Amino acid sequence: MSNFDIDQLATNYAGKSPQQILELAFANFDNLWLSFSGADDIVVLDMAWKINPNIKVFTLDTGRLHAETYRFLDQVRKHYGIQLEVLSPDHQQLEAYVREKGLFDFYESGHGECCGVRKIAPLRRKLSTVDAWITGQRKDQSPTRVDVPVVQLDSGFSTPEHQLVKFNPLANYTSEDVWNYIRMLEIPYNPLHERGFISIGCEPCTRPVLPNQHEREGRWWWEEATKKECGLHGSNLIAKS
Repeated sequence: MSNFDIDQLATNYAGKSPQQILELAFANFDNLWLSFSGADDIVVLDMAWKINPNIKVFTLDTGRLHAETYRFLDQVRKHYGIQLEVLSPDHQQLEAYVREKGLFDFYESGHGECCGVRKIAPLRRKLSTVDAWITGQRKDQSPTRVDVPVVQLDSGFSTPEHQLVKFNPLANYTSEDVWNYIRMLEIPYNPLHERGFISIGCEPCTRPVLPNQHEREGRWWWEEATKKECGLHGSNLIAKS
């Protein structure tokens, strides 16, 4: 990574296609993983798989996903013939949290602690072992993502000893672009989308949205819109604070 000028590449590739950004990632990193959430990340997975069928993919199982999402994850695994590494929370940490706070504390205290146990801790363990990762973040997803670059130093998970690069190939895609791609190529998608779910996370924290509502209004709807990050992309909040 010593010859990898992140800021310059972010500028040079700002207007490039997602496939060109993915090719940049594959050309520079062997220890590269794609994060797949079971929602519209299917587009970046499809693009990456067509460039490199040996793409390494992980997903986070919080233990609170919709049944449809679990089935979709297995459908994707079979459709692409990939190994899907499933990351789970540390059971002792999770049991202690639930014992003290219960199963629905996030409605009263905010989603931060629950996401910290169920998502951020297992993700941090994984990312400490990789050099770069690929996400499906888009600028149009929420107020916290409007400045997402196509490639960046991941300030949320980097340490002085281990610098992590994050690629966001779909940063300039819109929701319309995503769904045009899905429909045109007839790739699998989570059936919850047919029931009004756009941004899909854990079952207790996700609900359908009404016509003309923004997609992230269905996530953590009881909280302020500018704070709607679970911590996977916490650097977005850091950048805007």
